[in-house]
Amino acid sequence: MSPSPSALELVQASTQFGPVPLVPEISLYLAAEPMGLWQRTELAAGKADLDPPFWAFAWAGGQALARYLLDRPEVVAGRPVIDLASGSGLVAIAAARAGAASVTAYDIDPLAAAAITLNAAANEVTVQAVCADILDGGSPPDLGSGLILVADAFYQRDLAGRVLRFAERGRAHGAAVLAGDFGRTYLPRDRLVPLATYDVPGLAVLEDSDTKRTTIWTLADKTGGGDGAAGEQ
Repeated sequence: MSPSPSALELVQASTQFGPVPLVPEISLYLAAEPMGLWQRTELAAGKADLDPPFWAFAWAGGQALARYLLDRPEVVAGRPVIDLASGSGLVAIAAARAGAASVTAYDIDPLAAAAITLNAAANEVTVQAVCADILDGGSPPDLGSGLILVADAFYQRDLAGRVLRFAERGRAHGAAVLAGDFGRTYLPRDRLVPLATYDVPGLAVLEDSDTKRTTIWTLADKTGGGDGAAGEQ
């Protein structure tokens, strides 16, 4: 189902289109600060229980993972890709730019699906935006030996556990897994292998410091080794 015209209009009216600090090749519809936008979206929807507008910001893990994919297109080129908790669609767009065979971006927020649709079109790439929660299903849909991407999703215990279990199911079915995270509370470090690190700037309105050193991780196999198919270096 395509995003509604009202959702698309709300995203455009609430944001400004501009380049992402660590990934200036990609521009997104982004907001200047979270609280005012959250209040405006709730007023526009006539509801007081909407999810925070995660889709309106380029978070540290997403910026780092997008940079990693663009710098190493061989990691993603020719592979089907899914992006979990996609938010703005930044990582999905980077995967498409890097030559993925197909990219599906999942998020549970319908405004995120609208933002992904707008951002992908503005960057002239094809990304299928799906508003759905797929974490508790079976193996990743139609992915095979493709790639699972996830950034900034380990901030809450239950969500982190569900993401990890989904990623492990995907790995068991042949998919590679890449995550971008600067070390949030529920990051499962014992199951991950670091691949690269970036200093992501411009985060003062979102985090406790303007620059966050952010790591790209791959899901370790049962022996603790990384996934060579994910471009470990």
